Amino acid sequence: MSEHGSCWPFVGRRGSLTTVREALRSGAGMMIAGAAGVGKSRLAAQAVAGLPGYAVVHALGTETAAAIPFGAFAHVLTGPPRSGENLLRWAARHLRGQAGRRGLLVSVDDAQRLDQASAALVHYLAESGEAQLLVTVRSEEPHPAPVTALWKDELLRRIELPPLTVAEVGQVLEAALGGEVAARTVRQLAGMSEGNVLYLRELVHAGRDSGCLAERGGAWRWRGEPAMTTRLRELVGDRIGHLDQDEREVLELVAFGEPVGIELLTALTSARAVERVEARGLVVTVTDGRRENLRLGHRLYGEVIRGDCGTLRTRRRLRTLAEGLEATGLRRREDGLRAAVWRLDSGSPADPAQLTSAARLAWSRQDPRLAARLARAAIDAGAGVGAVAVLGEVLTVLGETGPALSALSAVSVPTSVPLSTSAEAEAAGALAVAGAWASMTEGERAQHACSLGMNLAWAGADAEACRVLDAAVATLTEPGWRQEAYVYRAVADCFAGRMGGAAESLAEARACAPGTARGLAHAAALRTWVDAYTGRPERALAAAGRTAEDGPDREESAHALPTLLDALCAAQLFRGRPGEAARTAERGMELPAAELPVTGFAAHLAMAARLRGDAAEAVRRCGDDLARLPEREPYLGRCLAEQAHAFALLGRLGEATRALAVAEEAAARWAFTRQHVLSAAVWVAAAGGDVAGAVRRCLAAAEHAERHELRGHLMFALHDLVRLGAAPAAVERLRELTSLVEGPLVRLFARHARALGDPAELREVAGEFERLGLLLYAAEATAHEAAAYREAGRGTLARGARTRAWALARRCSGISTPALIELATPELTPRQREIVQLAASGLTNRQIADRLTLSTRTAANHLQAAYDKLGVNDRTQVARLLTVL
Repeated sequence: MSEHGSCWPFVGRRGSLTTVREALRSGAGMMIAGAAGVGKSRLAAQAVAGLPGYAVVHALGTETAAAIPFGAFAHVLTGPPRSGENLLRWAARHLRGQAGRRGLLVSVDDAQRLDQASAALVHYLAESGEAQLLVTVRSEEPHPAPVTALWKDELLRRIELPPLTVAEVGQVLEAALGGEVAARTVRQLAGMSEGNVLYLRELVHAGRDSGCLAERGGAWRWRGEPAMTTRLRELVGDRIGHLDQDEREVLELVAFGEPVGIELLTALTSARAVERVEARGLVVTVTDGRRENLRLGHRLYGEVIRGDCGTLRTRRRLRTLAEGLEATGLRRREDGLRAAVWRLDSGSPADPAQLTSAARLAWSRQDPRLAARLARAAIDAGAGVGAVAVLGEVLTVLGETGPALSALSAVSVPTSVPLSTSAEAEAAGALAVAGAWASMTEGERAQHACSLGMNLAWAGADAEACRVLDAAVATLTEPGWRQEAYVYRAVADCFAGRMGGAAESLAEARACAPGTARGLAHAAALRTWVDAYTGRPERALAAAGRTAEDGPDREESAHALPTLLDALCAAQLFRGRPGEAARTAERGMELPAAELPVTGFAAHLAMAARLRGDAAEAVRRCGDDLARLPEREPYLGRCLAEQAHAFALLGRLGEATRALAVAEEAAARWAFTRQHVLSAAVWVAAAGGDVAGAVRRCLAAAEHAERHELRGHLMFALHDLVRLGAAPAAVERLRELTSLVEGPLVRLFARHARALGDPAELREVAGEFERLGLLLYAAEATAHEAAAYREAGRGTLARGARTRAWALARRCSGISTPALIELATPELTPRQREIVQLAASGLTNRQIADRLTLSTRTAANHLQAAYDKLGVNDRTQVARLLTVL
């Protein structure tokens, strides 16, 4: 398939297309330069398509045609030259004959491959002005001198066509696949193709054929490794070209070990071969601090090169890399990790301590699968508690309790640590290494306790987790290890919803002196998290800024970053900055740990989207995390809860109910994930027309948030009461909360609660909501304003407010809430409105009567009265009326 295959959509290049077309229309010539496969030929074809007033002659530079003078133009140079005629003029005359009275446009593709005569002809046409030129060249290849002179002598204007950006890849994929593509899949394919259009297209075809790329959950998603089809392998192989033995050795070592230090590579191979492959663009130099490394010129080169190596050759290359790096003395921790992985992959013996250290570093780098693999290898090689602790913690977070028990079947619980007999405690107890607690070193006891405590806390056995960690603190004397145990104690408290206890543990952690960079970074990040969720968003934002300025050692404290980003998202949402929260969450979604649950940043993205009035976007965002998070995992529950909340706002009651049922089971273990479930349940009830039930659930959500000191969520729960028409239950509590929660949003919520019945004040409240980007709340407050004017008998002002409310509601496309339903049905009584909503959701008269404890006849009479007021005849028309928002 050619680079400009007609079946592939042309999107993402509008700016470049405009530039080229404007130049051609003005009579200027253009040269489009770029790497192979970025879309130069397709751009040129689009630029000349339908260009009025020109006859277009196409020429293509190829290796075959380059062996013949004027080979690229042989298809149009049909007659011999006249006697004594200059060959260039003869060729130009033939080309002019193709145009007749029209202008002549010569489009030359891959001009770097032109034979000398064709190249000279192209230069002559440009210099003489006998034709307008559009030329494409590959930047990384040498060009004939006449072609180079085209832009150096300014005969043509040159533009560089870069690879597609991630956003442009997303546009291409949606056009090619004819549907929504998950954001994570866009990033994956952008990374695999590196923005190369040709490779992107082949990856999509290969992914669809292999099933790696398929529609799942309403969007196209990629799962698995790149599928290297014969076609894709041939394309990449052609780009790599012929390699001599030394060059192949260089590329194979880089393919198995990238990035590889230049000094190491030249010591293991031929320096001249390294220079040759670099000159061809097959490897590129990247800088890591003061060390210069080499990477392959494209990710897919590695897939082809490694695929050409058999098992024995692969092991030999990996062993060579490991031995070469070990000979340098492993000056950096990163070197130890790389050497351990190469040893493991080559099947050669490795030191247990080196494997354990590598596992710990891989875990800190948020690569859980590699960390588990290294830890298992360390245990098999005879490592002790350190490796077991890493393995236990990694498998816990990955949700692999079964494999953890199988891998650690020879371990037992220290008798000094009392545990419950619950299944969770028994599973967690398997992390304790066989042998007496007293026989362990202090470092081993600390690592074991932290891993065991984490396992228990993750499983929801927080009381046992705290006992394990408290017992460890009581026996530890080294400040660094005590600090670590206190941080894990704070994590257990956070999961259990004891924010005060977490703050106390963090204070103890900070008091441990001298502490470690890792301990201090994790304590600072977790303190920021506690501040954000307990209603101190201003303090959290300030602390996050200080942490960023201090620049913690990411190698030592990589897991502080996701905690910090989660805290930032919460602080920004609780302060009323949904746009900033979405940007922070996007950063979290791009963290390197593809399989690590981290914090389920899609839940923050979803919450930000629904606050902005885009519930459909909230549903889409949740889908990105739902496709990768482990089952029965609390972060999965939080994400499902947000999806259920968004479905409910969109009136998709069946989907909302199903998502909520799964969320309730998954999210129940932790207080802060459970809060999202309680909030979603409010709006699922409201979507079903059970406003009274929604109010009861809202009060329960508020009580849960207050009990667990989740004051940010508490203010949202109390404000939900206002939105549901139960403001009297929230007014005083919101007023009190203004002295406990920082930021303008809590004050605005309290103001909204007090303003009901005061249309002028409600208009100002709505304006503030709109200024903050909280469009849904702005629409509801304006609907309240219209209702207040209507009740005061001020019809003209009520109609004006209603018009403004409708305009805001339309910006919240598809969302339906009690306030907006009242906007659409002002003639109905609250009871009639409740019954109409239940009918619109599909309930029969008997089901409505059972739900509201009425007789079937009474329910039918209310429904008929509502039909008469609304001018409709059946449930279908009512449902349509309630979804026009």
